[in-house]
Amino acid sequence: MFRVRQQIGCTDEVVDSCRGRNLSKENSIRVALLDTGISSHPDLAGRVDAFYDFLRGEKNAYDDSGHGTHVAGCIGGSGKVSGGMYKGICPWCRLIVGKVLDRNGDGNMDDMYRGVEWVLENKDRYRIRVLNISIGIGHIENEEKMQELLEIVDEAWKSGIVVVCAAGNMGPDPMTLSPLGASKRVITVGCHDGGFYSGKSSLCESYSGRGPSPYAVKKPDVVAPGTDIISCNAACRPSFRGYRNAYLKKSGTSMATPIVSGAAALLLQKYPELSNEQVKRKINYSATDMHEPWTKQGWGMVNVGRLIRI
Repeated sequence: MFRVRQQIGCTDEVVDSCRGRNLSKENSIRVALLDTGISSHPDLAGRVDAFYDFLRGEKNAYDDSGHGTHVAGCIGGSGKVSGGMYKGICPWCRLIVGKVLDRNGDGNMDDMYRGVEWVLENKDRYRIRVLNISIGIGHIENEEKMQELLEIVDEAWKSGIVVVCAAGNMGPDPMTLSPLGASKRVITVGCHDGGFYSGKSSLCESYSGRGPSPYAVKKPDVVAPGTDIISCNAACRPSFRGYRNAYLKKSGTSMATPIVSGAAALLLQKYPELSNEQVKRKINYSATDMHEPWTKQGWGMVNVGRLIRI
């Protein structure tokens, strides 16, 4: 996450300008994520305000995959174990977590639907402003259920929540966006590493889902780094020297998406009066043009420095 923050202009000065001097638990921005759960990682400790397990009904937060914990760290890890090196984009935000995917990262549309429904039902209770969905959906067997899922995601957007969805990892052919990322309303995030890995093969951007969308010609909306992103590891354990296995690398649009969710959280922390439509426009219009086809980059690379404008 250190190089990601450098690439997108997410400096400590920018972050501090959003945090303000009197940040408390009550006025901290809240981000919901639907994923594989969340572990008790020290970088996330004390900031999970709600957890709901749609698979097994467990009451205590857990993550038997690690995907959700990694995503949460990208959004809002404090970087405590790394001395701030691997902190997330909005390192004080509070988290609302729904477990809708199993240990293999697999799930079904019924659980996803119930997850979005749960976020909507608890939107006011937890003051949720951002919803991160780092889930790619491939082959659709039940078109009717897919349509119902798209409709409730649209309802989440209409309720005022900034919904941020992954473009998916089915590229590079045209029209390979994940169905949720193809939605016209949501902020759809693809991968681009900005030339950081010059000459490296299997970059996330090479398989990031491509537009256009059946519903919106200009998709994805923006891109963010997504290759070898270092963030929180659910297998982190205490040791006599501190912690072991605290972080690991993951790649994919699942990692790019929370970077944009974190950017939205920063913006809303500084300007809480903004609507989700205004947030989307500001993220899009402040992005850095990577001189790629629109179907690959959208408006360009998310640029937190330009977005916040100290």
